[in-house]
Amino acid sequence: MEEFKGLRKELDDAITYGCFELAEELAQEGLRQAAEKGYLGEAEYFKGQLEILNGNYCGAIEHFDLAIEYNPYDAAAFNDRALCMVELGIIEEAFYYFDKGIEVEPDYATIHHNKGWLLNKIGRHSEAIECFRRALELEPDRAVTYENLANALANLEDYQKALACYKKAIDLLKPEYSDIKEQIIAEMRLLEAEMNRGQP
Repeated sequence: MEEFKGLRKELDDAITYGCFELAEELAQEGLRQAAEKGYLGEAEYFKGQLEILNGNYCGAIEHFDLAIEYNPYDAAAFNDRALCMVELGIIEEAFYYFDKGIEVEPDYATIHHNKGWLLNKIGRHSEAIECFRRALELEPDRAVTYENLANALANLEDYQKALACYKKAIDLLKPEYSDIKEQIIAEMRLLEAEMNRGQP
């Protein structure tokens, strides 16, 4: 629902960058607004987020299933259901929910990113790169996607392109995420060391 789009984006960013107290506040606020306005699907979506934050992935799936029942075009609910399945070790079946979410909302960058993240995690790096590039077409300032793209490229030993993507991620990260910048710089140093080892 369009009026919750900004709140959902803030919540997604908070979870992505590990700001879990803020994420809980945003999820509670979303739930309060949805309940106040009688938006049942949105309420279930935010209940699902709160369950994720509490580590209850089975409970979260139940809420996302209800959110999808109320709104079959909610790609974020499909996306987050898939992520909960991954947390529970249900990998291959998670792709069904990523793909279903992409089918109903093909311009939702987050779901392309997360599908790419899973593909990269299970060793399907080339497919992951395609997903990350699609996410960046839709949301060009997405630092976390550049970071993940760099990782996939590094897995394919395309170190120069990986370094360029890490640099782009650093440029796009907000100043408050200095700890993440430091992690990326450490990754870049490892890559540079790997490149130097490969030189005659």
